[in-house]
Amino acid sequence: MDGIINVLKPPGMTSHDVVAYLRRLLQTKTIGHTGTLDPSVPGVLPVCMGKATRMAEFVTAGGKNYRVEITFGITTDSQDSFGKVVTQRPVDFSAQDALNVLPAFTGKIKQTPPMVSAVKVGGKKLYELARQGLEIERPAREVVIAQITPIEVNWQGDYPTIMFDVVCSKGTYMRTLCADWGDSLGCGAHMSFLLRTRSGPFDLADAWTLEEIAAAVTRGTSDFLQPPDRGADDLPRLVVAGHRVKALLNGLSLAAHDYYTADVKQDQAASWVRLYDQQGQFLALGLRDDAGAIKPKKVFVASSQIF
Repeated sequence: MDGIINVLKPPGMTSHDVVAYLRRLLQTKTIGHTGTLDPSVPGVLPVCMGKATRMAEFVTAGGKNYRVEITFGITTDSQDSFGKVVTQRPVDFSAQDALNVLPAFTGKIKQTPPMVSAVKVGGKKLYELARQGLEIERPAREVVIAQITPIEVNWQGDYPTIMFDVVCSKGTYMRTLCADWGDSLGCGAHMSFLLRTRSGPFDLADAWTLEEIAAAVTRGTSDFLQPPDRGADDLPRLVVAGHRVKALLNGLSLAAHDYYTADVKQDQAASWVRLYDQQGQFLALGLRDDAGAIKPKKVFVASSQIF
């Protein structure tokens, strides 16, 4: 079984738990997720199966969307609502004051990964060190936050909240965004809710719950399984000349006259590209150089399957 499942991960399960459940349900060994979500966090978790595991790096590298709630005035040792409260400082400024600082957190910014993250420093995952009560220096990393959109402002009481949507690059930490936002206002803050609504090309609207996937398996259907090339939707789509298909599948490069562009709006010079035959079958991923030659890098069809 080859393909990608857009899973709606429930709270209370680790990403590894989801993969283990699907491995048993679908009776497969070649399976893996494309970006860890904390156990408490629900949302989109693409899971690759079979040959589609070769697509994992492209899904992981794609942008992410989140719905987030920030609570101002309370900081925790984990930067979210599950940690131990460190400080409490009632808010004495307006909601507009809080919103006015948002431009400082959009575009290319630097973030220091939280100690509860899976980032490795010196070969150790930070969360493993945090469980031992340790905190170490972590180098700041550049991330991109393309957009922050306030959804709902609840400016009541000493510790008000704002719900907002974020469009960002991989590796962006919402808990750190909340903590940094609160620090910039002098009151501190923590992330009180998080939902991942998009990962790469996969959206919340068409995600499948584990119960829905299990029901489909019971019916003998696999509607939940999307084709491998769905994981690289943003790459240019090229069609290989019929007489060069077998050569491509055997690892030989294509010259510029051996293919044509099927999706002109996404065309570019040096890049990864998706390669198809003239019947629309997805064949491979390749790297195209500035001269237009393409070297196959990830082949998804055996040459023996082409007649």
